[in-house]
Amino acid sequence: MKRFFQFVKKETIQIVRDYRTMMIIVLMPVVLIVLFGFTISTEVNNVNIAIVSPSRQGETLRKLEHRLAANKYITISETHPASPNEADRLMKEGVIDMAIVVDKDLDRIVSGNDPTRTAFLLMADASNPMVSRMAVNYVETIITTEFSTQKTPVSLNIRMLHNPQMLSAYTFVPGILGLIILIICTLITSISIVREKESGTMDLLIVSPIRPFIVILAKLIPYLILSCINLATILILAKYVLDVPMNGSIFAICSISILYVLLSLAFGILISTFAANQIMAILISAVVMLIPVIMLSGLLFPIESLPKALQWLSCIVPARWYIEAMRKLMIEGASVASIMQQILILVGMTISIIVIAIKKFNKKM
Repeated sequence: MKRFFQFVKKETIQIVRDYRTMMIIVLMPVVLIVLFGFTISTEVNNVNIAIVSPSRQGETLRKLEHRLAANKYITISETHPASPNEADRLMKEGVIDMAIVVDKDLDRIVSGNDPTRTAFLLMADASNPMVSRMAVNYVETIITTEFSTQKTPVSLNIRMLHNPQMLSAYTFVPGILGLIILIICTLITSISIVREKESGTMDLLIVSPIRPFIVILAKLIPYLILSCINLATILILAKYVLDVPMNGSIFAICSISILYVLLSLAFGILISTFAANQIMAILISAVVMLIPVIMLSGLLFPIESLPKALQWLSCIVPARWYIEAMRKLMIEGASVASIMQQILILVGMTISIIVIAIKKFNKKM
């Protein structure tokens, strides 16, 4: 029995001295409970709503704005579209999430003098069905409870834009595309370089007259070609099997996807400088990259619904910007100008990661 407790003591001391194990035991549960606790929610916060009205006057309109502003999930946009078409354009550009088109005779309709006319038209961006459905429910509940009575029910119409059938594939395919590219490209690059280091062939390449940068670049080219083939396969399956539309420019979709592939391959190089073996490379690539992509990229949960701290943290997750751009291009048919922010951020991230990865790689070698 004494020997048993000696073994327990020995194992305990080894665990305490191993800071990696201690970090997994102590920090991992804390990080996961915080991420899951704040991200997994059926609520949709910060729904940015614009009101389209021929006149900003009227008691009913002021009452509507007051009731909407009192809802903690809704934000009244300072932008006032002049027409439904302009509201649609603003939704494509990401300025607003939803628009309420108000009839010019709103006071007359609500008072019951013209019950046959539609008082409100709700326009929602349904490229994300979960968000749009919740946002419409919020507004519909406010309007019906505030303005409808048993004698004079107020009628309203709902128009779901960009995804009228509310298909979930429209939301998840761009997100899954971002997840697959990041994980696969990061895995294959990091494992390949670490395998070369373990076998000793990387040392032979480094001591050759060829510069390390050229060696790494030469190793990336085949994986870039293979990744582009995988990308084309996924896009074809999305279009012809899952019936996900490609409303935007095909050239823009392919270009930003190739940029994202380069970024993911650069991540693989960076991971290979930290990983001591292939198992460590797999763990870092699959686990460490997987959680932020699922939780903080907008793949499953809207970014707007996260706490401010996690919203800021999501800004450093490349998948967030790629998924946003792909949803706008594929589903909404947005122009390249409307996703310029996402493109510039991805370009900046790609250049930064490549520079850091090459410097770290040269230092390690």
